[in-house]
Amino acid sequence: METRSITAEVPMVPRMQEDPAQLVPELAAVSAALFKVTGNGSVPRSTISLVQLRAGQIVGSTYLTVLHTGFLRKAGEPEERITSVSSWQDSPYFFGAERAALALVEAVLRPSADGERVSDELYAQAAEHYEEKALATLMFAIGQVNFFIPVALIAKPVPGRSFTDPWK
Repeated sequence: METRSITAEVPMVPRMQEDPAQLVPELAAVSAALFKVTGNGSVPRSTISLVQLRAGQIVGSTYLTVLHTGFLRKAGEPEERITSVSSWQDSPYFFGAERAALALVEAVLRPSADGERVSDELYAQAAEHYEEKALATLMFAIGQVNFFIPVALIAKPVPGRSFTDPWK
């Protein structure tokens, strides 16, 4: 397999030419259900978008990073909060509940040298900020973005294009 030079430009075409959702139309029902679950109001939409932006950053997906940055901008989030998601640990722009959510997504997506990714201590910290339903919703929001990570990394939709049409 050839490796691209780091100075080579990345083409603005998707790797997979056909929209996977068109190839597997059953995806629409799954996607709608996941969006409904995460939109139940128990966790602020901005927190969910921050978590999903961080997930895109962690896995190195430009598509997901641009997508969730756009969602946050459209929701009116200040630029300082959006741009400091990658360094949230030392950023003054996040509240305790948001920090707990960002710590959870990092724990889920990054291997732990200590074995268990989500420790009892981290769970307890998150539970201090979220009631049971909200914690479950946050868990499903992390699962939602994880469901789409393979699409972003394998099919490589074009970043910055419409969420509903990144394949043209």
